[in-house]
Amino acid sequence: MNGNKELKELLEIQEVKVYYEKIKKRKISLIAKKIFDKFLAFFMLLLVSPIFVFIAIWIKLDSKGPVFYRQPRITLYGKEFKIFKFRTMVENADKLGTAVTLQDDPRISRVGRKLRKLRLDELPQLINILLGDMSFVGTRPEIAKYVDKYYPEMYATLLLPAGVTSKASIKYKDEDQVLEKWISQGMDADQAYIEKVLPNKMKYNLEYLENFSFIEDIKIMIATFFGVLK
Repeated sequence: MNGNKELKELLEIQEVKVYYEKIKKRKISLIAKKIFDKFLAFFMLLLVSPIFVFIAIWIKLDSKGPVFYRQPRITLYGKEFKIFKFRTMVENADKLGTAVTLQDDPRISRVGRKLRKLRLDELPQLINILLGDMSFVGTRPEIAKYVDKYYPEMYATLLLPAGVTSKASIKYKDEDQVLEKWISQGMDADQAYIEKVLPNKMKYNLEYLENFSFIEDIKIMIATFFGVLK
């Protein structure tokens, strides 16, 4: 669907309209966010290009399959895009299990486990930021089947581009361990994510929308940097 039509549909939800009215008043922050994203993504892509080449070769030597993992996700106004990530699982992993990844998931490759631990599998999302599909800070993009499970207020997170990092990402950096807890109590992975993990992550995402500002984005990026170092 056309992006404007999707925004119109979102604004028909009263819970979403409340957030939209707050965000649209922060024009300077919105412009600063967009310019900052493009500039930093371009600069970082130039800077890390040698690392890209090294990781690409490492992945190809480790297991069969493409270097990049491309999966349809949902971003601004419900638009679908294909996310760029370094492949960390065996080929066709989507067909071998659930959409969420568990701590000791057998689909994760040897190299993939190391890339995930250091969050290096996320680096190619710089391409998505440059293309305008994502931002450095924002709600992590979900697959369509999870977005379909949103309750009305959650759709407000589609008023800004999906992000590489967020407060929810920092709080749930060990999301696989949280899922394991619920699975051990008899829930399947998808049910545990939709009913237990997603609603709690959304509390942080909606709080971000309430307090949205360019300065807040910078604070979250700094917190993410130190979180990865730990």
